[in-house]
Amino acid sequence: MRVLIGGGSGFVGRELTHLLRSKGHEVTVISRQPGPGKITWSDLKSKGLPPCEGAVNLSGENLMNPLRWWNESYKKDLFSSRIDTTKALSEAIAAAACPPHCWVLVSGVACYKPSLTAEYTEDSEWTPFDFLSKLVKEWEAAALLPQSVAKTTRQVIVRPGAVLGRDGGAMKQMLLPFWLGLGGTLGSGRQPFPWIHVSDLAGIIAHALEAPVDSAALPPPQVYNGVAPALNTNYEFTKELGRLMRRPTIFPVPAFAMNALIGSERAVILTEGQRVVPQRTLESGFQYQYPDLTSALKQILGS
Repeated sequence: MRVLIGGGSGFVGRELTHLLRSKGHEVTVISRQPGPGKITWSDLKSKGLPPCEGAVNLSGENLMNPLRWWNESYKKDLFSSRIDTTKALSEAIAAAACPPHCWVLVSGVACYKPSLTAEYTEDSEWTPFDFLSKLVKEWEAAALLPQSVAKTTRQVIVRPGAVLGRDGGAMKQMLLPFWLGLGGTLGSGRQPFPWIHVSDLAGIIAHALEAPVDSAALPPPQVYNGVAPALNTNYEFTKELGRLMRRPTIFPVPAFAMNALIGSERAVILTEGQRVVPQRTLESGFQYQYPDLTSALKQILGS
């Protein structure tokens, strides 16, 4: 299978590229810079979709970029980097003489309203309620294909939680303070913490790409919650990470401090959370490598 990946040089993109190539698939990355095995976004717009059986979009400005202050300019970049690239790919797919069999957008669980009690599956209804949920709504809408194309191209949306891995994502910023013994719960600690190991997220995407085209499943986008089946809280995550690193976790960070530090609209990702269940992901037959925190964190820490 030939797979085109927007944002393939990022944290998740590198993992997905490695997995697909190990399975014998051919990968082309859409990047800002040209190079071997790459095309640019300008190439996509001017020359159209290269021949491929699968397409994935992982592009988007890092939401937790510590070097960017939370302001209107940053928020605009968060929208445009996701929606513009998604539109570019969906329009190229729609215009292609031979569109791919599968088109996968990776969005996020921010569409589900934070709650200490509610559980969300892929069938849960939702409406935008804050900045991030509005972003997800527009992002997923930008991926929709015309009905004529959707008859032959399976549309898939994967909504990941916090992506954990050794070489990037949430863990990259967490490990230093924990090594220094400065780790602690965020906010109350009782908030749900939906997470997934980067290898499993790549696995879910590959699983979706490789699934046979089922005309009965078309045309609505098929949603998979890209989270581990374990339902953990921020407190449980913090304590398990501290235990495996043999470090104390006695310095909680109150919600007001997080709001002041990174902006309240962004801090909500860390100080509030959703209990997200990967019901359809499990029903599809996907097998997790790291279904629980202990196995995931041990792999990341090399312990």
